[in-house]
Amino acid sequence: MSAKIPIVVALTGLNNTDNPGAGIPVARSLKESQKYDVKIIGLSYNPLDPGLYLTDWVDKNYQLPLPNQGKDALLERLTEIQQLENIEVLIPNFDAEIPNFIDISADLRQIGIRTFLPELSQFNDRQKENLSEFGQKSGIKIPQSQAINSVEVLSKNLENTAYPFFMKGRFYDAQLIFTVAQAFSSFYQLSATWGLPVILQERIEGTDLNVTAIGDGNGKCLGAVQMRKMYVTDKGKAWAGVSIFDTELENLMQQFFAQSKWKGGCELEIIKSADGQYFLLEVNPRFPAWIYLATACHQNHPEMLLDLALEKNIETLTKYDIGKMFIRYSMDNIVDVEDFGSKHGA
Repeated sequence: MSAKIPIVVALTGLNNTDNPGAGIPVARSLKESQKYDVKIIGLSYNPLDPGLYLTDWVDKNYQLPLPNQGKDALLERLTEIQQLENIEVLIPNFDAEIPNFIDISADLRQIGIRTFLPELSQFNDRQKENLSEFGQKSGIKIPQSQAINSVEVLSKNLENTAYPFFMKGRFYDAQLIFTVAQAFSSFYQLSATWGLPVILQERIEGTDLNVTAIGDGNGKCLGAVQMRKMYVTDKGKAWAGVSIFDTELENLMQQFFAQSKWKGGCELEIIKSADGQYFLLEVNPRFPAWIYLATACHQNHPEMLLDLALEKNIETLTKYDIGKMFIRYSMDNIVDVEDFGSKHGA
């Protein structure tokens, strides 16, 4: 076997709560690469992100300005970090930060940092408030949805909305709503946390399915792994799941890539209704927190993303192990308080 290629990769998403980011499983996948010898630079917004202290997977870390501070602050900070670390590829793993990274991707390339991200128009087309329009163009079924920008619009919509329904934040969070009072409370909370609009979405009962996939930006899917949720938290996050293969789900996924020409990693959230119809609930513009399941099934999508960012030829992967399960768990990680203190100024 030829020697692995040394490479420095920076990534975000190092939180690991009940709504975990993808940073740790992406790092874990990269550390298991058969092609690259990866040094991981963790980029964090919070010194309490657990990934900062998991030194088997994260070699060094730095703090970033919050996304709401804008792209200029982000570029300035990454330029400082680049002078110390010589980062070759950067992988963002939070929805809310990705527009800033898209905006500065050309500037990052000038200082030697490559990315492989969707175009801003692609990112916006799959936003929750725009997903219904995307469904009409692509022929993919989408649950009835309404973007809500004010309390007045909410009041009007509630008059004709069947309960229960989902209320979703623009970037994250989905809450099942049973009463008018709960709807108003959820609206205020979600809009304060994630901004407007808040999305009302029809609830469809059925089987929760997910696909993690990676596209070349020209309409081709280069790799995909399907998963059925087996245990779901109160936030709707998969805490256990199993790899599956469903032909109709494969067709929907290929339809999505043909229409969107998605570039980079993504996750499709789908529900199969009791009468066998498939509805696309969300398109997440980055790898999911369960991405390591794909790696365990012999499709290492983070490794593939490095190839794409470095403009290497890449083989399309169509096979993966079916019947592999992931079961998430929590574990106390013990560190010195001095180590915690050092993260504030990193």
